[in-house]
Amino acid sequence: MVPDGSNNPYATDRRSYTIDSYWRAPIQRWMNKKPCSPWAPSRHRATAPLHPAAPVPLASLLCLVVAISDGDTLTARCGTPGAYQQVKVRIAAIDAPESRQAYGQKSRQNLARLCFKQRATLQPVDEDSYGRTVANVRCGGTDVATAQVRAGLAWVYTPYATGHPHLAPLQQQARSHGTGLWSQPRPLAPWDYRHRRSQRNQR
Repeated sequence: MVPDGSNNPYATDRRSYTIDSYWRAPIQRWMNKKPCSPWAPSRHRATAPLHPAAPVPLASLLCLVVAISDGDTLTARCGTPGAYQQVKVRIAAIDAPESRQAYGQKSRQNLARLCFKQRATLQPVDEDSYGRTVANVRCGGTDVATAQVRAGLAWVYTPYATGHPHLAPLQQQARSHGTGLWSQPRPLAPWDYRHRRSQRNQR
């Protein structure tokens, strides 16, 4: 979701699911994290997807999801007791409908169903210009990008999904079955929706 007047695919809505309690289970710290260069939100770099059965890479973070901003953005609490770090995460390779679009709230609710108050494995890819970690995300063993696309609740962000070749066929399947947002006669991609809003705001 994006703030009013923004055409950026990686900004977020302020409304979110939240919890206040700390997670006391041991978790793995992000090891040997290299500084990320400023990443323009329109340059969503793709990487190989995390398959639910794949082993967790050493560079992954095991966290607790504490907030859901929208259908492609969440907040996770990572670290060890007494040294927690809140990480704002933009899910790699997908773009969910905006909150005021059809299926925007359903997309957010589905992500909450998958991840809210759940352990999540994050495989960081990059950092966007808003300071959010772009990552492949699994919640309870489920690859989140895959689940959102399969449910027809997110678009594949095609220019930056070359490392996620399984998503395009899932989107085509959802479209052919009229699943989720694909039940609409003319579904509007969120990036086109933002562009139109941006143009109206400039008038």
